[in-house]
Amino acid sequence: MSKRPFTRHCLPLYSTLLILAALSGCASGPTTTPKSAPAPSSNASSAESPALIQAPSGLVNEAPVDERFAKWLANFRDTARAAGIDDATLHAALDGVRLRSRAVELDRAQPEFTRALWDYVDAIISPQRITQGQQKLAQFKMESDAASTRYGVPTPVLMAVWGLESNYGSNYGDVPVFDALATLGFEGRREAWAKSELLAALKIVQRKDIDRERMVGSWAGAMGQTQFMPSSYLVYAVDADGDGRRDIWGSMADVLSSTAHFLARSGWRAEETWGTEVQLPASFDPSRADAQLRQPSAQWAAEGVRTMDNTPLPSLADASILQPAGARGPAFIVGSNYRAVLRYNNATSYALTVCLLAQRIGGGPGVQAPWPKDLRPLTRSEVQSMQTALNQRGFDSGKPDGQMGPATRRALQQFQRSVDLPADGYPTSALLMQLLQTP
Repeated sequence: MSKRPFTRHCLPLYSTLLILAALSGCASGPTTTPKSAPAPSSNASSAESPALIQAPSGLVNEAPVDERFAKWLANFRDTARAAGIDDATLHAALDGVRLRSRAVELDRAQPEFTRALWDYVDAIISPQRITQGQQKLAQFKMESDAASTRYGVPTPVLMAVWGLESNYGSNYGDVPVFDALATLGFEGRREAWAKSELLAALKIVQRKDIDRERMVGSWAGAMGQTQFMPSSYLVYAVDADGDGRRDIWGSMADVLSSTAHFLARSGWRAEETWGTEVQLPASFDPSRADAQLRQPSAQWAAEGVRTMDNTPLPSLADASILQPAGARGPAFIVGSNYRAVLRYNNATSYALTVCLLAQRIGGGPGVQAPWPKDLRPLTRSEVQSMQTALNQRGFDSGKPDGQMGPATRRALQQFQRSVDLPADGYPTSALLMQLLQTP
């Protein structure tokens, strides 16, 4: 969301920023099913400065940015017409489009400091958010029950996604979707992607699902109370209330059914749970805590994996063990439903937090094993230094980019084995120091 490749649904960085904003924002969502989304804030573009946006080619500006943007839009209109978008829709959607330099700044953002997973989990799964999720579940019981019955996704899971994506509808953005996507397309770093999403947004308006004025969302074009990108909206949005429009801004029936539909189409299995926290045997090889290593939960049980209360493991057809904070932290067994949430937003922190929040909203326990809170997450530059050192010592981590991807994890595990350490692939400052000092 990595920035990892774009997920099929939304942008991980945006969701993280939105969650952090929600933590300090309004704590309560609408008290009744809203009939319309808020109009874009009059201050939303007050700090916009087109001069901050460079030419897509990176060359010296040959014309004012407004002229180049107008030319880009004219070319895009031709592309959209060829794709079947009528002139009335083009005028309604694009005539008032404005550049949003803030969208470019956030899209390029590569934060130096990483938030510890346990801080993220503790901040999101707060008593207030759990209570609010339970209240919202009661408030919208009819809509959530209908969505759950139709698609097989439990209602607490729908509440948890809603809670993370927009703080239960209190903060889902106020940037016009066409402004955001046109800006990102013109800026050029991901022009093909942005143009594809912009075309999808035009199709939504042409189909009259939502008025252009109400089509607002994030700086990256994610929309509505559970943050669908336009292309995902076209595939997964549902008209659950039968009014002829798929309104993921104002209709809670549509919001919850669309979210459930996405998860169901992403592999959610109604007969399974997402997973559970587990105890691992003393002999467990931490390198086997790998999302790509999948086997029936019965096989994990045969190897000594147990639930925290020693009840039988949940029945999962293709389960993996996760140790998201390394061998010293909590362990979880996860299955297909966890991976369905991961497809909603391709970040372990996001998927695990959704599942744990859903568990708490449904009356279940929180994480019981202690987090290794004495460990400090590495900064982006420190991860880059670790990758460089691994490569220099023959452990191929790929191109140093400051991102802890699968190649870096494998390389770190190989180094850990070479010095007789548990091969959990979890980066720590002690490991970095050892790497830098190893001849």
